[in-house]
Amino acid sequence: MNVDSTRAYCLSFPEATEKLQWGDALCFKVRGKMFAVLGLDQVRLTFKCTPETFAELIERQDIRPSPYLGRHNWVMLDRLDALRSDELKDLIRQSYEMVAANAPKAVRKKKARKTAKKKAGRV
Repeated sequence: MNVDSTRAYCLSFPEATEKLQWGDALCFKVRGKMFAVLGLDQVRLTFKCTPETFAELIERQDIRPSPYLGRHNWVMLDRLDALRSDELKDLIRQSYEMVAANAPKAVRKKKARKTAKKKAGRV
């Protein structure tokens, strides 16, 4: 995978968004929570994985614990071709699913309910 195909794949998930942060980092998020980070100046990819997968991946060449996030089972690929394309896609999908499962549900609905309750209390 290259930068363009990785970006397209990350944005193919439901509710996935991207935001440029920290200078050159393209962050992919679901409901405001990161599931992958793609470095653009120095091409690298960071994503969340299970503790078992984390332990396996960091034993491979060009894959290491992500700075700051490694303690939460995030890995960093120093090269996008450190993994086969199919394996990388599967790991990005797993990261998305783990993050989406814990991301806040419909935030807008909660705000709308609070506003409706406040208005109802004024009557």
